[in-house]
Amino acid sequence: MEYNAHFSCVRGCPGEHSLYTVIYACPDCGGLLQVRHNLKALRRRGPQAWKQLMDARVGSTEWPYGSGVWGMREWVVPDLQDHNVVSMYEGNSNLFWAERLGAKLGMPNLWVKLCGNSHTGSFKDLGMTVLVSVVKQMMASGSPVRAVACASTGDTSAALAAYAAAAGIPAIVFLPSDRVSRAQLIQPIANGAHVLALETDFDGCMHIVRKVTQDNSIYLANSMNSLRIEGQKSVAVEIVRQFDWEAPDWIVMPVGNLGNISALYKGFQLMKDLGIITRMPRLAAAQAARANPFYQSFRNGFKEKVSLSAQSTLASAIQIGNPVSYEKAVQAIRNTDGIVEEASEHELANAGALADRTGMYTCPHTAVALAVLFKLLRKGKIDPGRKVVVISTAHGLKFTRAKLGYHHGTLEDVESEHMNPLLTLPADAGAVKTAIERTLEAHA
Repeated sequence: MEYNAHFSCVRGCPGEHSLYTVIYACPDCGGLLQVRHNLKALRRRGPQAWKQLMDARVGSTEWPYGSGVWGMREWVVPDLQDHNVVSMYEGNSNLFWAERLGAKLGMPNLWVKLCGNSHTGSFKDLGMTVLVSVVKQMMASGSPVRAVACASTGDTSAALAAYAAAAGIPAIVFLPSDRVSRAQLIQPIANGAHVLALETDFDGCMHIVRKVTQDNSIYLANSMNSLRIEGQKSVAVEIVRQFDWEAPDWIVMPVGNLGNISALYKGFQLMKDLGIITRMPRLAAAQAARANPFYQSFRNGFKEKVSLSAQSTLASAIQIGNPVSYEKAVQAIRNTDGIVEEASEHELANAGALADRTGMYTCPHTAVALAVLFKLLRKGKIDPGRKVVVISTAHGLKFTRAKLGYHHGTLEDVESEHMNPLLTLPADAGAVKTAIERTLEAHA
């Protein structure tokens, strides 16, 4: 059975382009591209057969099906050769039942998809395994591509550097100087990427990398490249599979450059097209109030795209003022009766800390999604009885500095409502017992 896919214009311009061509935008209108699959061929296999195939591959040791992405390879890049797949067996991340946090909110069906439990500690691995694998096949076929490059607020650069290193492909990373956590900065350095810290913000880095990659010898790896979306849409498929092939009612996720919400929508839409699910979940996009162009666009009814100069926020990975995947994200919100909401620094910091008190360890971006969930519950936009999944995008260990600042009470514009300060005591058993007793009494 022949499966195939190609690039096409998201605005509907005519023309098809090979996935192995160096192309990032429609040559006719300049709009974004999307990967379009041959649905007629995919539909020859029925919904139940697809479910059985995907279920059988989970955790497989047969290369490359043990990957959460390549276990659904027919829906990603069907004709990629096995020996060109670059995989760390990413994906298959835990769908965590947030029982204690849900109880505090009156939500018995609250779940958190822990996408940060991945090779480099973020969901960006899911898209990068696809992009780097395609580049490896391009280079093996004589493409002029010599390196891959990206602008990043941290997680994208870590994923690109790791997968490029595994493939033996040079990687070039553009980071905004002094705006990336130390843990994120060392990842591409350790993996041997050529790391350039530019005296600008993410949007400035994005401007530079787009100019640099006009030469087809350097391949652009940012989320405007639709290959990334193909890998990231696997999150939607995993969630449905983990719920015994049923879609949840709501998905709440942090958004910056808007690739992630575009990807999840694409994954749910594909499953609906194939008859695997019968309805789409509603999508809620969560933004930090200091970097909220998509929220402002939503407020004006998407009459026009809002671009702005993003201000400093604890959620540094979504500190983006001119999101690239705007058109795709608008489609995702409109077609799922979705919503866009914002969270202040105070709201996101305390939402993350409350979640941590129930056993999680949230990154600031997951905290944005949680804060927005709390707000939508208060406003009556989300029924607490619904099945809701919050997308956790990265591992909290990447953001230790923000965690310490919260519990030290030193974060700007944040009143730490769940502070748990370190207690320093003399080496005296009596003093220690007294302190412990006070803590247990307060907890009772």
